[in-house]
Amino acid sequence: MELTKDSVFKNEVRLTDMTANPGGLGLLAFGMTTIILNMHNAGIFALGSVVFSMGLFYGGLAQIIAGLMEWKKNNTFGMTAFISYGIFWISLVFLILMPVWGWGPALSGEALVCFLGIWGMFSLAMFLITFRMAKAMQVVFGLLVLLFLLLIVGNALGNPTILVIAGIEGVLCGLSAVYTGFGQIMNEVWKETVVRLG
Repeated sequence: MELTKDSVFKNEVRLTDMTANPGGLGLLAFGMTTIILNMHNAGIFALGSVVFSMGLFYGGLAQIIAGLMEWKKNNTFGMTAFISYGIFWISLVFLILMPVWGWGPALSGEALVCFLGIWGMFSLAMFLITFRMAKAMQVVFGLLVLLFLLLIVGNALGNPTILVIAGIEGVLCGLSAVYTGFGQIMNEVWKETVVRLG
């Protein structure tokens, strides 16, 4: 074999992404915060600091961090979902607390329905995108779309029964995200399919 100048001096640089998968963090932050809020919606406890702190820090900040990590991993869907829902949680907390702090008028029922409606449309679009993803993600986003629909109808009609049903369904939505998040982490750590995600 003859060595040429090109073969001797040819340099190849291969980069391997060794950063952690942020999907588990984002799904757990979304899921656990969704469970907490919807336990309130189901009438288990009153709205208060547990919802606000989870919404700001785990549902909000942790999801934004996960979304920025997804950007680094070139995952457009993960980046868009986690950063968007992180901002959703922070916005929701501020919508509730701003009138209490005197920063604006109380949130009207119509404004709340519009807020939920626009996030419902966003979630529907994301749900349609998941049809090219794992079945577990389809379940998470399908349940999320149903949750927004129930919240919109319940708030528009002022019907507490529908809101309690929404709370129960929201807990199931959150549990599906927790299942998917832990599933991703377990499968990665064990290096085999322990939890089926479809």
